[in-house]
Amino acid sequence: MHPAQIRRHFADLSVGQVHFASAGPADAPAVLLLHQSPRSWAEYRAVLPRLGARFRAIAMDTVGFGDSAPPPWPPSIERWAGVAAELLDALGIDRAHVVGHHTGGVIALELAAALPQRVASLVLSSTPFTGAHFRAARAARPAIDAVEVSDDGTHLLQMWRNRQGFYPAGRPDLLQAFVLDGLKAAGDIEGGHRAVASYRMEERIGRVTQPVLIVRAPQDPFAAPHAAELAALLPQARVVEIEGGMVPLPDQLPEAFVDAVCAFLQAQG
Repeated sequence: MHPAQIRRHFADLSVGQVHFASAGPADAPAVLLLHQSPRSWAEYRAVLPRLGARFRAIAMDTVGFGDSAPPPWPPSIERWAGVAAELLDALGIDRAHVVGHHTGGVIALELAAALPQRVASLVLSSTPFTGAHFRAARAARPAIDAVEVSDDGTHLLQMWRNRQGFYPAGRPDLLQAFVLDGLKAAGDIEGGHRAVASYRMEERIGRVTQPVLIVRAPQDPFAAPHAAELAALLPQARVVEIEGGMVPLPDQLPEAFVDAVCAFLQAQG
């Protein structure tokens, strides 16, 4: 099938204007894509046209990231999931498949737990299990992406170098996309990481009963170790590993990512 055209939109929601991109026919089954932080819908720029060939694919900017309004409250997984539900309401979508990568996966899981009637199935890509051990480890670690702004602009190079070891060699385009999104993160580049670190997934994951696909990127040191733990807590889940996958999986290997997601979604009927 031919890739679908990407279209850009804003929705007026309770938090202000929320930006999203879409591809595919409006009458096809809906797939909502949620990005990692501090990224934006652009993480799925190469995924949307391919997914839109079969589905109504929608990639939203989480509140406080990309072109969405800054949050009127502290960053929160629960509140972000609520805004995602508002967007589905605004688009007239009663039920959607939900795909999330890193932070987006945590938001997707909360959406499925809080509003199971709205989520047909769940794809958790490079998603951590944010239990007590995770929270303790994160509290002991320094900030991931925050840098001090410098007069000579060297903080931009530092943002690049902080991520460089987790990105594939020879793909400066991926690091540039990260830096551009990081600069737009509503003045709070660490907000998503703090929200993930405070989310008590162990109290919510048992509510998830939908079919689940866990996508594992073996060279992602932050998330790959969590795949087995998630699978143990989600007995209805299956795990797919994408060879060579690293932190920027959806825009690093979009064809393999879409193949894995489509195979799972088409099996849902």
